[in-house]
Amino acid sequence: MKTSLTLFALMFMLASAEAQSLVERLRDRIAERRSQPAAAVKPVELSYGSDSLQKLDYWRPTAAGSPLVVFVHGGGWKRGDKRNATGEHKPAHYLAQGYGFASINYRLVPAVKVEQQAQDVANALAHLIRQAESLGFDATRVVLMGHSAGAHLSALVGTDMQYLKKAELGPKSLRGIIPLDGACYDVPRQIAEGGDFMQDTYSDAFGSEKERQIALSPTHHAAAPNAPAFLILHVQREDGTAQSKALGEALQKAGTSAEVRGFEGRGLQGHAEINRRLGDPTYPATPVVDEWLKKVFAK
Repeated sequence: MKTSLTLFALMFMLASAEAQSLVERLRDRIAERRSQPAAAVKPVELSYGSDSLQKLDYWRPTAAGSPLVVFVHGGGWKRGDKRNATGEHKPAHYLAQGYGFASINYRLVPAVKVEQQAQDVANALAHLIRQAESLGFDATRVVLMGHSAGAHLSALVGTDMQYLKKAELGPKSLRGIIPLDGACYDVPRQIAEGGDFMQDTYSDAFGSEKERQIALSPTHHAAAPNAPAFLILHVQREDGTAQSKALGEALQKAGTSAEVRGFEGRGLQGHAEINRRLGDPTYPATPVVDEWLKKVFAK
């Protein structure tokens, strides 16, 4: 009988300890969520044009008058979406840094040309900036970020001023550009040196006329005026590395502030990872971008 009572008491203690542990885990989980309110914030969808793809998601900053980071998704100029190609960490991370965040859609090839996609990016920026006061961010502190094809479009908007001008903006409407592992900054070079991989995609986007390819190459528009600063990130892909360095050198030669930083990662896996993990504090590119943003937003 004594043994049974002892066993029952032990089982009761274990059950109580397990219940207490469960309560503590739940309490910790609730505290974690409360400490990261940005993760629970849902965006507002805004339209900047009449097409169903001319929409953007906007996350309001916690404090009025905060800077804004605007993201342009990739997808080979013919696919991708603002909700599944942004990376899971970015909205919560940049809100936690004290910024607003937006992720834009744009019309896709072949329904439109790359020129129209770049104009969509500029028009989305203008739509946000015109409503800055009601949206709660500082219209004078905006950075444009893009991945892959979105990196190309961001760099193009930041170098060829015709797109911002048509949207009634100028180079000083942006504090800077952050292209993430793009290529095609020099379209003819990319097509000539890229081999068979992605050639159909490049042909669909840029056609075969060299004059048009040059016109859509940020490196060929690097002479001032440009957006004031560039942080060009790449992983260890041969073409992306070469194109990123060449764009950085061309911008620096023109007197534009440009930093080029490389990170681990190879092939398509590395290409996807820099987008997917940016904003994760354990990913090496995250603190680099954070420091750069603090610098350009402080000016």
